[in-house]
Amino acid sequence: MRKISVLFALACLLCASLGAQEIKWKKVPVRGELTGVAAPTATNVTEALGTLKGRTYIAPSGRRFRRGSSAAAARLMLEAQPPMSKVKEVIGYCPGGMVEKKPESALSNFLVDALMAKTAELTGHRVDIGLMNFGGIRVDMPEGDVTVDDIMSMVPFRNHLCYVALKGSDVKYLFENLARGSMQVVGGVQLTVHKHQLVDLKVGGEPVDDERIYGLATIDFLLDGGDRIFAARNAVELVQTDMLIYDMVLEHIRNLTAEGKNIEYHTDGRVKKI
Repeated sequence: MRKISVLFALACLLCASLGAQEIKWKKVPVRGELTGVAAPTATNVTEALGTLKGRTYIAPSGRRFRRGSSAAAARLMLEAQPPMSKVKEVIGYCPGGMVEKKPESALSNFLVDALMAKTAELTGHRVDIGLMNFGGIRVDMPEGDVTVDDIMSMVPFRNHLCYVALKGSDVKYLFENLARGSMQVVGGVQLTVHKHQLVDLKVGGEPVDDERIYGLATIDFLLDGGDRIFAARNAVELVQTDMLIYDMVLEHIRNLTAEGKNIEYHTDGRVKKI
């Protein structure tokens, strides 16, 4: 049985009367054995979706559907492909796929470590720590070809990369609050949590110095209350860049591909729960 995964977004309208509502995403397995259809890229529409000849839809399997709802649905899908070609561009390859999972995963580590590197590049500041929210990662990295559309679905929110300078005492306070609530995506640190209490925290393998200034790479959503995180509280310095996290991830993957590298990453035990 041939199956493909298609992503459906259940979007909630944001309006003043209702306030912001969370956008939820769900993966739904689609049975393709009757028609042979697959998710198309920018260059394989005919092979993936089939063709139309007059009012007849010819599926990839060769099966013909004359008029009716199948042909009508196929027409809508095929007519939508040309304007969607930009987002269907294949930009990289992920051999095994990467799944978002708490307290850490290859995917979350991949994203936050890239965030740290790009924030340091953009601001010219040393970045010691990275912080993102798991809620900002909406779908997993697929196995095989990765398209622009996959990344748009993965990090769809218009969050800008930010640099925050914090004293070590405020870094401790930030991570104590994360431990008490819900631990998020972190980089540059090694920490241990026991029953929602932070029992150990190191930055770059060293204990945190209360008086030292540390550089934190994060997103503007987390600066002042997003997901109950106040990353900019008591900031010594704050720099908000013009780069969106979506653009950062897209650029990072394009660079990997240009270097002949696949999209792969690892876990390293940066977050431990005992």
